[in-house]
Amino acid sequence: MSSSKKEKKTLLQRIGPGFVTGAADDDPSGIGTYSQTGAQFGYSQLWLAFFSMPFMIAVQEMCGRIGMVAGKGLAGVLRERYSKWVLWTIVSLLFFANSINIGADIGAMAAAAQMLFGLPLYVWLFGFVFLILGLELFLSYSTYARILKWLSFSLVAYIITAFIIKQPWDRIVLATLIPHFSFTLPYMMNIVAVLGTTISPYLFFWQADEEVEEEIVRKKILGFGSLRRPFVTKGDVSDMRQDTFIGMIFSNIAMFFIIVTAASTLHANGIFEIQTATDAAEALRPLAGQFTYLLFTLGIISVGLLAVPILAGSASYAIAEAFGWNEGLSKKVREAPAFYAVIAAATVFGLSVNLIGIPPFKMLYYSAILNGLIAAPLLYFIVRVASSKEVMGSYANGRWSNILGWTIFILMSIAGLSFVGLSIFG
Repeated sequence: MSSSKKEKKTLLQRIGPGFVTGAADDDPSGIGTYSQTGAQFGYSQLWLAFFSMPFMIAVQEMCGRIGMVAGKGLAGVLRERYSKWVLWTIVSLLFFANSINIGADIGAMAAAAQMLFGLPLYVWLFGFVFLILGLELFLSYSTYARILKWLSFSLVAYIITAFIIKQPWDRIVLATLIPHFSFTLPYMMNIVAVLGTTISPYLFFWQADEEVEEEIVRKKILGFGSLRRPFVTKGDVSDMRQDTFIGMIFSNIAMFFIIVTAASTLHANGIFEIQTATDAAEALRPLAGQFTYLLFTLGIISVGLLAVPILAGSASYAIAEAFGWNEGLSKKVREAPAFYAVIAAATVFGLSVNLIGIPPFKMLYYSAILNGLIAAPLLYFIVRVASSKEVMGSYANGRWSNILGWTIFILMSIAGLSFVGLSIFG
């Protein structure tokens, strides 16, 4: 009995940055994009959930390994190895895309809270911003990391909702195993959006930096950019891989069931377009019942509380490393004022997007497309760094990591270029 408890505790302790990163991938913007995918295309893009899984695992494992071995985040490594224009192009696009994504997420959370509890939308908008900034600015890193870990489990709500509704599982299995493809602008645009919100740049930066944060907490290094590289064991890398594997599978399973739920309710009843994640929740009420509606809506709020700090944090890590500022959630505000100022700026910028009347679905959908376009060139640099013996030593990419990394770089490049070409030439 005591041995069993010890094993469970050990497994839970191994769940960390990789698991949290995977859960944050299904943020309210992701929920909106996946819901729109199911509403617009039914089951025909369901194959993307499991098609993207091995690539997502491989890319996030590379990012985590780079952070562990180098003792710095992606921006810190890029700063050392590539020109300033490469670094600043990537960091600027990341900040812009993340801020728009934050705006879409806060708007979805506020709309969900208003549906459930009433009160004006602006009360919830400002309330969530103050709550999230308060948690990031004033909690210790270890406490904050624990909160993010437990919020990650809110994604279970989307798995449960799919099983409440009667499903045509034979059609679902076929659509999952046999890809359907259509070379049209809407279809290609949605593939770029789904890949962009699944294999997303902010996740690359966040996981690398959180692996460094974990090393700081364990006193393997003094801080970001420490002259002394951390001592990394095979056991450390194995634990990180297990954590990442669990997190990405959990993320893709949630994505799969969100698409299934939308396809079997919205698409099946002639609802082919939604404007926000909350629209999807509202449409579920008459089609799938009050309990399904409540689960879906509460999930939007919970996952938003997880994702918004990660979006703001990943942008701040990237900018701080690009400038060489003190950084890290393990530091107090007075120790890294510029780092926390960027977190506040990204969050407030996201809030402001909601105040100037940009249509929320367009905002989240096009931010997903922008992420898809940014991800491809960023993947090129990630695979090169992770393959470098100079940076990674004995922990450089093996054959399968390189195959998966270069394959998803090529596929996302083709998808992005196809979308741009179809947009220009029809």
